[in-house]
This record gives sequence, C-alpha cells and structure tokens, in this order.
Amino acid sequence: MLFDRRSDRTTAPDSRGAAEVPDFARLNLVGESPAFLEALRLIRKLSTADAAVLIQGETGTGKELAARAIHYLGSRRTAPFIPVNCGAFPDSLVESEFFGHARGAFTDAKESRAGLIEQAEGGTLFLDELETLSARGQVALLRFLQDHTYRPVGGALGRTANVRVIGSTNADLAAMVKRGDYRADLVFRLSVLTMELPPLRARPGDAVLLAERFVRRFAAHYKLAVKPLDAAARQYIERHDWPGNVRELENLVHRSLVLSDGPSVSFPNAVSDTDAGPADASIVRPFSEAKARAIAHFERTYVIELLRRTKGNISLAARLCGKERSRLGKLMKKHGLERVAFASAADRA
Repeated sequence: MLFDRRSDRTTAPDSRGAAEVPDFARLNLVGESPAFLEALRLIRKLSTADAAVLIQGETGTGKELAARAIHYLGSRRTAPFIPVNCGAFPDSLVESEFFGHARGAFTDAKESRAGLIEQAEGGTLFLDELETLSARGQVALLRFLQDHTYRPVGGALGRTANVRVIGSTNADLAAMVKRGDYRADLVFRLSVLTMELPPLRARPGDAVLLAERFVRRFAAHYKLAVKPLDAAARQYIERHDWPGNVRELENLVHRSLVLSDGPSVSFPNAVSDTDAGPADASIVRPFSEAKARAIAHFERTYVIELLRRTKGNISLAARLCGKERSRLGKLMKKHGLERVAFASAADRA
C-alpha cells in the first residue's frame, strides 16, 4: 500500500477499533546508519513515557513519521493520532480550532464542534511547524499545557483532557525566543522530552537503501516492474547533499520511475551538488564544459537556497530573485527540483 504521510492508512486506528503496533519499516522509518539507529532507539524510549515531546530536524527528515512511531509504539496506540499544521490556524479562530465551540458562540457557529484536543482524547495531538503558531495561539496552547484543562469557545463548563502533545519544528526556537518572537514558557512546556532527527546527508548508506525501497513501493503502486537503480543514479544519490532530505529523494525516485522507459531507473536531469564545484586546476576540461558546470552548480545552489528560505512558495521566490514565476519554474525543472520538497506541511496537505 502506498504510504500517505498525512494519515497512516496501514496502521492508524479509528473510533471503531484498535490498530496493531507497527514496526519502523511500516512507518517508512528505514535506515541502517549509526545516526539513524540512534534516533530509532530514542523513539522507542520516548514511546514508553507520556510527557510532551519536541521533535526537531530539517524539512523532509520525517518528523511526523517519528511522532507517529512514538504514538503507535506507546500505550496510546489504540486512541487517535491527530496531526495538525500550526500555520493553518486562522488567528481569529485559533481557540475554536484547539478547544472547539458551542452552538452560537460566534457568527456561522450554527452547530457545536469538537476541537482538536477533544478529537485527540486518549491519544496524541501532533503539532507540526510550531514556529508558525501565532502569539495568540501560543497563549492558548500554553494555557492548556499548564493543567490540560480547557473550555470550548462559548461553553459554560471547563473540561479536562487526557491528551499527549508532540510538537515539531525545523526552526531554532531558542533563537526565536531571544528575538522575542516566541514564548520561552511555551518552549519549556513543549520540550520536556526532545529529539532531533538527522538529515539524510548525515546518514551514510541510507539514501540508497531508501531509494531502493521507494522503487519497490512505487512499482507496486503503479503495477510496474521493479527496476534497479543504474550506476549513475546510485552515484548521484551518494554524492548529493539532499537539502529536502528523505522527501526530496522520494519525489525524485517517484518521478524517475514513472518516466523511465529503460531497464533501470536513471536520473537524467539531476545534477549533484558536488558535480560542478569550483574548478580544480588538476582536472583538465574544455573551457566551455567547465563554464557550463560552474553555471549549473551556481543555478542549482541558488535555487535550492531560495526555495529553502521561502518553504517552496514559488511566487515569493520569484519576487525575491527578480524572475518571472514561469522562468523560475523552468529553472527548477532543469535542475530536477520540486516545490514539494521544500514546502511547508500546510502546502502539502
């Protein structure tokens, strides 16, 4: 079954029954590198506790997958896992999103509605991209975390919730606190337990292992023959810096398998970060070839950083670099880059 990172269809329970405990492979947490194995060890350890967890790591490292593993390996596995992107909250409705509302609490509140906390009762509320939570949202969340009590908007009575909170971020919350952009007391409440997922570039050997797994999974999904990665593709995987981490690798394999007509999977338009670095005087190349490589390296590095800063917002990226949106899109296509590899969870939902 094709894995949907927004909802673990293979293992997630619903209100009608319990789910089996998944293993790491079924949650797409796959790897053999020392850094990754240490992360898995910590996930198992965190699953035995019940305090708030803060998961940190670059975009695409699998923070939601880690949160799901902590939930499904723990005692709350038969209760809901509710994921939400903090940047998707309308600021005026953040309390209603968290706590729900009573009928008539505000305009258009024609019926009572359960909030995210009530939906996650007995289970886990996963708050992705905590750095995007507004000041109003930070206050609301802090108030709940202090004693796990809340009151629906317009409601007369307070309630107590049995919910574990797991948050994630790819930002430096400590730096945001120093700048006055984030509440220090909320960070303290959220980071009772912490873990950081390693980027793919810090996991030697895992990228090829993951790529082969993605080939098998997408081949099964599309009912295609499983093809091996060709030598150039393997070399690219091992040398590439993977700014979009596992998600970037997954998208590249997905696209390449679907478009491949040969007996193996190749990446014809991919240019590795190390393929076109500064010219080495000991390497004799024609001037035109060296120049083309240097330009390609600059273009790709520039666009990667641009997309990383704008979280895949193509319109914003085009304005920042002074290019038309369509021309930036062509440049991305030229270098095998996809917006989704850099996008926020809100954009991916």
